[in-house]
Amino acid sequence: MTYETSQTSAVPAADGPAPHAQRWLRGNKVPEVTVYFWIIKVLCTTVGETAADLLNEKAGLGLTGVSVLMSALLAVTLVVQFRTSAYRPGVYWLAVALISVVGTLISDNLTDNMGVPLELSTTVFAVALAVVFVVWYRRERTLSIHSIDTPSRESFYWLAVLFTFALGTAAGDLVSERMDLGYWLSAVLFALAIAAVAVARFSLGLHAVWGFWIAYILTRPLGASIGDYLSQPGGDGGLGLGTVITSALFLTVVLGLVVYLAVTRKDVIEPERTSRHAA
Repeated sequence: MTYETSQTSAVPAADGPAPHAQRWLRGNKVPEVTVYFWIIKVLCTTVGETAADLLNEKAGLGLTGVSVLMSALLAVTLVVQFRTSAYRPGVYWLAVALISVVGTLISDNLTDNMGVPLELSTTVFAVALAVVFVVWYRRERTLSIHSIDTPSRESFYWLAVLFTFALGTAAGDLVSERMDLGYWLSAVLFALAIAAVAVARFSLGLHAVWGFWIAYILTRPLGASIGDYLSQPGGDGGLGLGTVITSALFLTVVLGLVVYLAVTRKDVIEPERTSRHAA
């Protein structure tokens, strides 16, 4: 299926201010939220965590060097992502993997290089994410990921994703350091938190949009805990697989799933279905 690009005039919205006078309509730029989405998201988070450690420790780039390199790669990937007219699995998930690294590095730089307490950085990232959501909603009248079909909405989406990774990193480090649970128990804790969100969504009526974004934040420390558990030495509470093996293992699975989705299109949101989704 192909998506045509068209330009439309503004029509006053019934539930809020009118859209901009003109906007470019495209195919939705993000995938359908399926089990594949959450699996790849967690795996990308894990790869982001171990890959950052690999480049920082093994390649000798240091935290600053890794930050510059990953930020440059992310910028190039986002340019490509914005230039596509619809969701492309390879480009989209590469952007997610890179933004997971950059979000992690932002938090790590504040903590390790600038000495910012985790309590403060967690609060700052939470406030920044809330501001993004408020501005996004006031401007677009929706936070649904099933309507990421304009440059404006896509910009808000990726900015929100960046802050979810930074917030997830800071909050995850805060929990693991204060509670000293270790990698495995931390992963179980965050998995249970995600399960609680799922129960609230499907049994207690939690709004789909907020359920999605809360789970999205929690998958970051979940993936990081899994990655650390697999890669770190046994003396530190891990399995000792190392960052190279762990990164290669998860990257292989991610690539396999992305190729599968590119072929089957199981996570493509069809245009006629978009208006019926809440998140």
